Amino acid sequence: MGTALSTSWASVPPIAMFSPPTPAAYTTALTIFQYFPVCTILQWILAWHPAGKTSLPESLFNIPGRVAWCLMEIVGPLNLLYSLSQTTPSLSELPAPNQLVVALYCIHYANRAVISPFFSAPSMSPIHLFVMVSAMGFNWFNSSCLAGWLSGYEIPIPGFRTNGAEALGSSSVRSESISLVQILPIIGTVLFIIGMAGNIYSETALFQFRRDEAEKRSAKKSDETPANGNNKFHKVYVIPPTKGVFRSILYPHYVFEWLEWTGFALAGVAVFPLSLSTKIGTAASAGIAPPLRPAPWIIPAAWAADRFGLPLPLPAVLFVINAVTNMLPHARWGRKWYLQKFGEKGVAGRGAVVPWCAWM
Repeated sequence: MGTALSTSWASVPPIAMFSPPTPAAYTTALTIFQYFPVCTILQWILAWHPAGKTSLPESLFNIPGRVAWCLMEIVGPLNLLYSLSQTTPSLSELPAPNQLVVALYCIHYANRAVISPFFSAPSMSPIHLFVMVSAMGFNWFNSSCLAGWLSGYEIPIPGFRTNGAEALGSSSVRSESISLVQILPIIGTVLFIIGMAGNIYSETALFQFRRDEAEKRSAKKSDETPANGNNKFHKVYVIPPTKGVFRSILYPHYVFEWLEWTGFALAGVAVFPLSLSTKIGTAASAGIAPPLRPAPWIIPAAWAADRFGLPLPLPAVLFVINAVTNMLPHARWGRKWYLQKFGEKGVAGRGAVVPWCAWM
């Protein structure tokens, strides 16, 4: 076993090859990142999540909430933009579908890293250093995979066509494939916009509920100093009323974000390997990454791309899978927290992310 581990470690490219990612580093990053759902098994078992509502009141490893949130969310877009600025072709020379996907990603994280923590949220509880570093690692891996894909690397998956070029060249499926390549990115962009709008709306509503509750408490205790200096919103949490997007679930902002990234993946259907769709920059063979052995949950997406003759937006598909598997246990533990804090009457039978589902 020791020999096998030594051999595997020796095959990992040097860290310098990941920024920007070379084809070999791209395969390595995808190989690692595709197994992130396995890590989330611990999140189903352990309720420990020292951030937000469940942050530790006193810890040497606490980081101010707004700062930690900004740092862990800004890693993704900075790494993506840096990587694409160092490749050939550069970001400005990439095809329009690639640039659109970059824009969608950066718009999302501009909101998450800057607008949400510093302008929308009334307060943010401290975030444990472990949570911050873990989130930074997730976003770095994710953006590195996206960078390799958007740079135009083709990654073969044995047994599947994943670039769409072969199918588009076949007269038997050409019309169907071309139609899907034209339609799915439009649908995806619309879904992304709807998802982002819903996510922002839901979070803004939650922030407003907290503000209203803090104002009520402040009015009742006007002669008392808030426990956290002058921030009367600190640790003021309420359960959303059963109306609007919160009528049947407690975490609509999670569901909207999943819709957002599903749209992102569909928009990525228009991203072809540059070695096959254009001849910009390097020679065709330079864009071919080593083959990937897919995780079982990747195979349905590879099959669908093969069946319909579409390029497989693998990093974007991984992003959806990993986002859902990461956020789902948080939503489930969050529902339990609401039950403990506000009781069955406050929860009112709502599910975390599945309407009226007590378990989820």
